[in-house]
Amino acid sequence: MMQLTYDLHIHSCLSPCGDKDMTPANIAGMAAVKGLNVVALTDHNTSKNCRPFLKMAEAYGITAIPGMELCTEEEVHVVCLFPDLYAAEDFDRYVYDRMLKIPNKEHIFGEQLIMNDEDEIIGKEPNLLICNTSINFESLYDLVEERKGIMIPAHIDKNANSLLANLGFIPPESRFTCAEIKDPSTTMELKKNNPYLEHCRIIHNSDAHYLEYINEPDYTIHAKSCSVPDILQALKKFETFIDR
Repeated sequence: MMQLTYDLHIHSCLSPCGDKDMTPANIAGMAAVKGLNVVALTDHNTSKNCRPFLKMAEAYGITAIPGMELCTEEEVHVVCLFPDLYAAEDFDRYVYDRMLKIPNKEHIFGEQLIMNDEDEIIGKEPNLLICNTSINFESLYDLVEERKGIMIPAHIDKNANSLLANLGFIPPESRFTCAEIKDPSTTMELKKNNPYLEHCRIIHNSDAHYLEYINEPDYTIHAKSCSVPDILQALKKFETFIDR
């Protein structure tokens, strides 16, 4: 088994709340400087910057996972990670058709910059990406599983846009196997109040919108290899995951 340091929730300059310096190359470079082995790009409701991100990460010798942070119908944020670019871009198209088409007001929300493989701006997403979609939380598991990915309820300890804040509880029919907690000190209390979490892998990501906030190499995943499918499998299986 390999021990891999990670940050699986990072926003690029395509997210309206992401800093302009959060280009695919800069994210990959900062992850390398910090000593991370595995990073995921998870912009709001889109995977359109994942293609250049995967190329840049490969150049730095880092395993990159394509993904997105989906906003469900209930305005619950969920990190969705996929085994390859094909699956991520297929999900991107599915989500875009089910996203509210509200024009982005750059002076309020910020620019939404689409990059190419040379880390150059090639366009802007015209519709606001931080809106909710028509995809409900209950249906999301199957949609991601069909693409051999994993859904991870994001920052469940936050008081906004989280599973516990927006729904008030973990639905009994839930099937997710991994959850993200922003503040590690809240983990024990959350497990005590939500027994479902006792059977979940708990991860701690940065949710970085600025380069300096990307995780330090403090948290690890044990996986069979550094390949994306093996890492996703490690997140799904309790016995192969270590959180510290």
